Amino acid sequence: MQKTINGSVFKKMIIAGASLLEQNKKLVDALNVFPVPDGDTGTNMFLTVKSATTEVNNCINNNMDSLCEAYSKGALRGARGNSGVITSQIIKGITTVLGQQQEISTKIFAKAIKEGANVAYKSVTKPKEGTILTIIRTMAETALEISKKCQDFEKFFEIVIDKAEEILQQTPEMLPVLKKAGVVDAGGRGLIVLFTGYYKALCGDETLTFNFEDNKPVQSVDDVIADINNLSEIEFGYCTEFMIIHMLKKTTEADIDKLREKLMEIGDSVLCIGDLSLVKVHVHTNQPNVALGYALELGEIWNIKIENMLEQNRELKKNMKKVEELKPMGMVAIAPGEGLANLFTDLLVDQVIAGGQTMNPSADDILNAVSKVTAENVFVFPNNKNIILAAEQARELSDKKIIVIPTKNVPEGISAALAFNPEASVEENIDNMKSALDNIKSGSVTYAVRSTHVDGFDLSVGDIIGLDDKSILSKGKDVQKTTEDLIEKLVDDQSVNITLFYGEDISEESAEKLREKIEKLYPYCEVTSIFGGQPVYYYIVSVE
Repeated sequence: MQKTINGSVFKKMIIAGASLLEQNKKLVDALNVFPVPDGDTGTNMFLTVKSATTEVNNCINNNMDSLCEAYSKGALRGARGNSGVITSQIIKGITTVLGQQQEISTKIFAKAIKEGANVAYKSVTKPKEGTILTIIRTMAETALEISKKCQDFEKFFEIVIDKAEEILQQTPEMLPVLKKAGVVDAGGRGLIVLFTGYYKALCGDETLTFNFEDNKPVQSVDDVIADINNLSEIEFGYCTEFMIIHMLKKTTEADIDKLREKLMEIGDSVLCIGDLSLVKVHVHTNQPNVALGYALELGEIWNIKIENMLEQNRELKKNMKKVEELKPMGMVAIAPGEGLANLFTDLLVDQVIAGGQTMNPSADDILNAVSKVTAENVFVFPNNKNIILAAEQARELSDKKIIVIPTKNVPEGISAALAFNPEASVEENIDNMKSALDNIKSGSVTYAVRSTHVDGFDLSVGDIIGLDDKSILSKGKDVQKTTEDLIEKLVDDQSVNITLFYGEDISEESAEKLREKIEKLYPYCEVTSIFGGQPVYYYIVSVE
């Protein structure tokens, strides 16, 4: 049973909290489903505590006062967005209490959480329940109640987090916008993640994996578009953030309070927090110039960020309309090099995933690419026999209809993309694409990584080898000659086109020389060299 916390333990808690937020920031971000400019709650909270943790790591000792000062100042300097600012205020309140002690009991930590809640509430002009503020207040109330009897820190944090989770699930009943969206409060979720990181460090759990699911339906695209169209006009168009540093000698704490009052007269969502060493300001206003002018009366302004929320809202409307207007069919391809990726893009493939041999994308990678295609039916070209199963797995996980065309190599993928006809039906395109694969012969040139005997060849490490999808067809010490030998095995009387996709290790000059030689050897074929940029393979050869 751990009854006290010292500086060394607290530092581990701080690092663990930041680490867990980093792992889960996207999950917290996903709760931001509203059509408003200020999003990315998880990312903002993580970047805030990341800055704080960086300051802590720079401490030359593990004294509680030094750690707390660093944690607080780092959080304030790194605070981003409303969620980050409120998190920094919670940290500021907590460290104000903890920094006065070297050994911390549950009673002291409970008082620290309470002070964190107090400071956070004071930092917001019009506090709303159902937000991160509700969660920190619940934590504080629970902590104060149980600390009278519970001296074990592990049990203490377990109870506090469980109670916070219980209240988090009730936040949709407190805020109608959350209930309509079908989510819990993102800031509250992020705070629980942070405290869970603290808890895991206390338990000695270094895995730092924390998975949560808020099993509530997310808004449909139609719902989101309706919400956007139903929004009242944004009253204040510019989200304005900055810091005030190097205060003038005449500036007092009262001037900071007066600044807050002035900002409330020209805008809303006002946060004006800090002291005579640093003040963080956030305001939505139509007069960012006036806000900056007020700040200059106190000191120097630094780290200015002004965002046009009106334009952000217009762009969001445009994007949502694009999502609403799904086209019948789209395409996704996997390509192992920059040149090949550009080629697929030129063939009107909607999304190209970087991958191939030695860098197989996961089913999730493919699923993410498919989700970005604004089409009801999506053709996927794996372009590698080792990726076909992952593509089929993605098909099982997707809400869209995914049609996997089992292309085993890049030339087959290109042939399938060329066969796509947006005017034809899905079934007709499937038939055309699969038929196109029958006309392609493909080979590749690389090097042997171990000595062996295979397909009738004695291979040594470093030998250049040419192969098709089934076997090794040529071997040598020279890339160009081995490629010639490979092409000889692939070409027949029916061949009319030979294409050389040269990789990142082959110069354009070398590829052109080989093209000219192949053209002389096969005068009845059209020979083309194209930059593929693929790693591992010197050449990928297509014969049709």
